[in-house]
Amino acid sequence: MPLKRKQETLLELPGPPFVAALLRLSWQRARDHMHEAIRAAGFTDLPEAHFAVFSYPLPNGVKPSDLARQIRMSRQATNYLIGQMEELGYLERRAAPGSDRRLVYLTERGWKVADVIYAALRNLQEQWADKVGRERFHEFMATLSILAAPSS
Repeated sequence: MPLKRKQETLLELPGPPFVAALLRLSWQRARDHMHEAIRAAGFTDLPEAHFAVFSYPLPNGVKPSDLARQIRMSRQATNYLIGQMEELGYLERRAAPGSDRRLVYLTERGWKVADVIYAALRNLQEQWADKVGRERFHEFMATLSILAAPSS
């Protein structure tokens, strides 16, 4: 016969959902919110796979190989993606000043998508702050900033 457990706190719970699952589920909600905003702004030609390029930090003078690492794709797949996004008018490859190495930059159209994404994320943060309370949300953001910082 199993023993009855005393009332457990959230941190003492033995099983799922763990922090990674909760972060993923929150990220999916945020991503859906961004997609809706992009579509509503008229950017209907931006497939899901292309959306990764708009991850923070945005590509503005980045080597294609560095972009590949950032979005966790192979260099070959990233170069294919960059080519597609160039055709759609979101990205361009051009030489950096004083160099013949071509880097990836957002075009004016790409920056418009970034503006829509940032506005959508500000809106979502406002919604979440209203839902849980501003002070609590501020502490949450501060905690995430600490956890997201590179280890030293």
